[in-house]
Formats: sequence, C-alpha cells, structure tokens
Amino acid sequence: MRVRRVRIPVSAVLVCGALTAPGPANGQTDANATRVIADARTAMGGDAKLTAIKTFVVTGRTRQVRGDNLVPIEFEIQAELPDKFARRDEFPAQDAGPTVTGFNGERYIQSPASQPPPARPGGPPQPTPQQLEAAARAQLGAAKQEFARLMLGLFAASYPSYPLTFAYAGQAEAPQGRADVIDVKGAGDFAARLFIDSKTHLPIMLSWQARQPPARGRGPAGGPPAGPPPAAPPPPVENRLYFAEYRSFDGLQLPTRVRRAVAGDTTEETIFDRFRINGRVDPRRFEPGS
Repeated sequence: MRVRRVRIPVSAVLVCGALTAPGPANGQTDANATRVIADARTAMGGDAKLTAIKTFVVTGRTRQVRGDNLVPIEFEIQAELPDKFARRDEFPAQDAGPTVTGFNGERYIQSPASQPPPARPGGPPQPTPQQLEAAARAQLGAAKQEFARLMLGLFAASYPSYPLTFAYAGQAEAPQGRADVIDVKGAGDFAARLFIDSKTHLPIMLSWQARQPPARGRGPAGGPPAGPPPAAPPPPVENRLYFAEYRSFDGLQLPTRVRRAVAGDTTEETIFDRFRINGRVDPRRFEPGS
C-alpha cells in the first residue's frame, strides 16, 4: 500500500498560550497537578477502579508509515503491574516472524534477541562488552519510557517501575476548547507535557522531544541496529501521541484510537480493539525468547 504523508496543520492541534502557575522545582507534584490528575482518573472510571488494575491485555492494530508505504501491524500488549510489560507485534504483509519487546523488572525483553553484525575485513570493529552493556541499558530505559507514556494516556497514572512527577503548567487553547497542561518528569531525560481536556477531564495528547524512533520490526528483532551508535545522531524533534475515541471497558473510559506524530507528520495510528482488565496473563511473555 502507498500512502501520502500527512502534515498536521497548526490549527488542528493544541496551541499553547502563555502557560502560568509553574510547578515546584523540587521534583514534587504540586497541588494543582494533583487536582487535574485526580479529576482525570475520576473521569476515566474512578481512582478505586484504576488502582485495582493488576493486569491488563490489549489487542489491536497499528498502521505505520514507512516512506511511501503503510505497513499493517497486529499486536498484543500484556502487562502485570507495576513492572512487567511486553508488546508482541506481527507483520501480516511481511515475510517475518513476530517480535516481542518490553521489560521484566530491570531486565529488557527482546525476541528474537538482537545480534551484532558479523565481523568482516575492513569493516567496523565489533562492539565492546561495555558498548553492549550501555546499549542494553538504553533499550531498557526506552522500553520503560514507552510504558510510562502509554500509562499516562490509558490510566493517567505513574508506576514504581518508572515513577513520574507532575507539575501544573497552565492551560492551552484548542479549537475544541481548553486543556490543562501538566509537565511530567521521570528518570534520566524523560520530560513530557500531558494535555487533559478541561471539560471532559480526559487525556487528549502527550508531547515530548525525541529523536526519530526506529520503525517497529526494523533491524534485528525490531530494535536499533547493533554496534556503536553513529557519531552524529539526528537532533531531537517533537513527538506527539493523540488519545481519542474513548469507550467503556469494565466500567473504565479508555481511549481506543492513538495517533503518533513526529515533527508534525503522522507516523502511525493504533486502534485498540479489546481490553481485558485483571485477566490472566502469560508469564512466559515476560521471559527472553517469548
């Protein structure tokens, strides 16, 4: 399939005005942010129901833009809160097996396992053990950050596996009304802005700066190319996740459509077909080689 790359016009997205009431600089969540997050969790079904979630399984479909092609992906996410998370992707249009990425505590999950490129005369040197260890830490951190972003949109929540702090930044104007803006920070360089509709109190967008992510399924096991990173990585650009089309699942209001944009271009759209809350998860999914 071929697809025309979509540019998101400024008039169709949230435009931040003069944000006021910045949060404290001591890494603590301020009272205004606490109120906005509490209102969001109430709108999504109530804090008691959300806190009672121990496991969830999500199935759905992603369409990802790769050049002029639109690649279909079928996925299943399994999570055992707070520290087990795995996403399994299948690629119906490609002659390739499924891939699994995620984390189990402090261990990164990737199947098939990433392999360094074979050594060849005149080629780049093999990565050192230190480089491989650094790459593993980076992969674990990236998986936990992806988990944290998804949890903000699904449950307006932070978990001990990747704790976050919140600070109220003010309000932003949008064609559909106002949004409360929350600055979110986590370990390392994690920083994002969560936009919550001031009328419905539901999350509608998450924005952050990051380099262009690799496509799902690209390279060994869908991960970044093995070996040392390039000398001059590309500069970070704005990434956005849009959460929309909320529906009721087990008494919770959850988004069923998530669109990702990078530097203003839509790069993938995900449909959540089914949520199973507090159902059985497969413990093998959180092991290497799953």
